Amino acid sequence: MQTRNLGLGAMSMSGSYGPADRGESIATVHAALDAGVTLIDTSDHYGAGHNEMLLGEALKDVPRDRYRLSVKFGVLLSPDGRPGGQDSRPAAIRNFLAHSLARLGTDHVDVYRPARLDPAVPIEETVGAIKELIEAGWVRQLGLSEVDAETVRRAHAVHPVADLQIEYSLLSRAVEAEVLPTLKELGIGMTAYGVLSRGLISGYYSAERKTPGDFRGLHPRFTAGNVEHNLSLVEALRKVADAKGCTVAQLAIAWVAAQGDLIVPLIGARTRERLAEAIGAADLTLSAEDLAEIEAAVPAGSARGDRYPSAAMSSLGVGN
Repeated sequence: MQTRNLGLGAMSMSGSYGPADRGESIATVHAALDAGVTLIDTSDHYGAGHNEMLLGEALKDVPRDRYRLSVKFGVLLSPDGRPGGQDSRPAAIRNFLAHSLARLGTDHVDVYRPARLDPAVPIEETVGAIKELIEAGWVRQLGLSEVDAETVRRAHAVHPVADLQIEYSLLSRAVEAEVLPTLKELGIGMTAYGVLSRGLISGYYSAERKTPGDFRGLHPRFTAGNVEHNLSLVEALRKVADAKGCTVAQLAIAWVAAQGDLIVPLIGARTRERLAEAIGAADLTLSAEDLAEIEAAVPAGSARGDRYPSAAMSSLGVGN
């Protein structure tokens, strides 16, 4: 079976961008596997556990060796779904994993990572706890999420880091300064999420569209005054895509993949239609001329607005 250097990010299947159809979400997971996508990414806080239960249902009859599960842990939630910090204490990690394994219906996860850095717990303690889970067989590899280069080095000194998950797209390029060179130096992979900037550069987003439950309206890049400018960048990108004979989304995904062999773009599709379009990016080859035209259309630093609301920016290892 052909495998693809893409992963499926399942967050949007649990209501983050508005209501999602359960049957279509499950069908999308199956379509991704059939297309050769083997990495599926989730977190125990997506939908307060809903996402893991959904994947457990979708994967219950799928041979375990056909897919790899990347799971984030530790985001604390209030009953109304609002995040309230990160808990990365060793005892909490073991508890989080127990619940994740039960919801996912599996005896191990392939990559386990704290969703955010816990300022109250040294990264060495967090990594040490995950190392014990790896030695026990419940976790296969250590991952990190949204941390800076120094934290990557500190974690890697305790146990080899397989992968850093971090936002990376044409609109979010802060990782290029220090994080990406560090990963390349240490031979650590990157799963790049937000490759379409939460749909902003998908080619389909409209500032007029308002969907109940869609949290993107809280993000600065989607607010009035910023979103119009950012969508103008999309139109510039569309001209390059049209000349290349592909869609805007395919071009944006292919650009991320072209930044290094260790980078795996995560596709946040929740329908088979969007999945099929995104998978087409894996067959798109970008020349040096193509990359120059993309850079001219969407120069580094051209986006307006932070990638998260101000309260959340402080928990990130790098900025925009």
